[in-house]
Amino acid sequence: MKMAQTQEYGTTYTQDKVTKAKVTLESFYSNLWMQKEERLTRQKKLEDAIAGLPEEDKREKRTQHAQKETEFLRLKRSRLGCDDFESIKVIGRGAFGEVRLVQKKDTGHIYAMKILRKCDMHEKEQVAHVRAERDILVEADNPWVVKMYYSFQDPYNLYLIMEFLPGGDMMTLLMKRETLSEEVTLFYIAETIMAINSIHKLNFIHRDIKPDNLLLDARGHIKLSDFGLCTGLKKSHRTEFYRDLSQVRPNDFSATTCKPMDSKRLAESWKRNRRALAYSTVGTPDYIAPEVFLQTGYSHVCDWWSLGVVMYEMLIGYPPFCSETPQETYRKVMHWRETLQFPAEIPISNEAKGMIQRFCCEADRRVGKNGVDEIKSHAFFHGVDWEHIRERPAAIPTNIKSFEDTSNFDAFPEIELKPITPPQATGEHMKDWVFINYTFKRFEGLTQRGMGQRQSTSLIR
Repeated sequence: MKMAQTQEYGTTYTQDKVTKAKVTLESFYSNLWMQKEERLTRQKKLEDAIAGLPEEDKREKRTQHAQKETEFLRLKRSRLGCDDFESIKVIGRGAFGEVRLVQKKDTGHIYAMKILRKCDMHEKEQVAHVRAERDILVEADNPWVVKMYYSFQDPYNLYLIMEFLPGGDMMTLLMKRETLSEEVTLFYIAETIMAINSIHKLNFIHRDIKPDNLLLDARGHIKLSDFGLCTGLKKSHRTEFYRDLSQVRPNDFSATTCKPMDSKRLAESWKRNRRALAYSTVGTPDYIAPEVFLQTGYSHVCDWWSLGVVMYEMLIGYPPFCSETPQETYRKVMHWRETLQFPAEIPISNEAKGMIQRFCCEADRRVGKNGVDEIKSHAFFHGVDWEHIRERPAAIPTNIKSFEDTSNFDAFPEIELKPITPPQATGEHMKDWVFINYTFKRFEGLTQRGMGQRQSTSLIR
């Protein structure tokens, strides 16, 4: 018996070693090719930018660019670790790790550092999700998505170094204001449409659109964050959250409901429980499209359903399907034809109501199925300057005192910034090779120098 166990362990050990070697080689040559493509792309952008300049200026710009490329290659070879950052404050804490406001010691730049424990990623089957999050943050280099500058790892943790957005998130704003006017709602929903569309163009589906993941920069404009449930062209994996909800009892689908609450009680219940739900491992099913729960197939339009729920919450003060238990919320989502109702005591315009109903409907007739222009042309968005919306003043200005202002974030007890040793984190049981090629360094991040320079950078929750 003992010999058989030893042989089985040896076989597993060898398979893991072979897999690690294969992934390492593939990653090495893939990275070489990608680095070449990236250099050519940067060179083309430079040439396009200097096309109209005199020859002497062109030569100077090319020389500066060549120096940056040389510096980038040198810095890419350096090993980045948490010792390179000074922790300022913990600004977020969740089931798998935490987010800290940090300062890079050599440049003085301010960032948000997201720390994820590897042992939890394995235990909760989140490896595919953290990989998807890292990949989309590398690809989605646009003003509508939180920018990632670096990613690295040590034996125990994964680290994502993000831009820090001092405006906080939409959840916090809604908890302060309770409801927003239609004019303000129009602004935020329009900007979120642009953000969601930017990742749809990359063939990614977010799957977790909710106020917690809509961040506000220093000027009050929207950026999309938290791609831990994002899925794209790669194989999708179910999360523990969806698995739990897919196994509810048959009577959870029945027509029997809890005693209905009026809008005032719903709002009070929602506000009372909202913060706890944001930091829990289970979360809330309020924003998830019904076709995602069914697991019979879904497309990018599931994100537009979630946006409809967010829009309803902005105007009414709570999501349309909120209840005192996740099971009851789940039942309401699945029976949305009967449960999507608008309280008479909180009037909204026909255009706003119609927009929500076009978001929250059957997937095959949902607005956005035939492209984002279908959404933009709706009567609710009449007069929106889509091309310049981010350049205009935000609907609600932020009162940010500095790039290090954390007044829009909750306070958390401080713990020394160092690798956290999980139980049984040694040996091949960790299968650390699944995190190969996780390291990333953005060209702009490594070539911006100067101790005096402060960089407005965003939190991913």
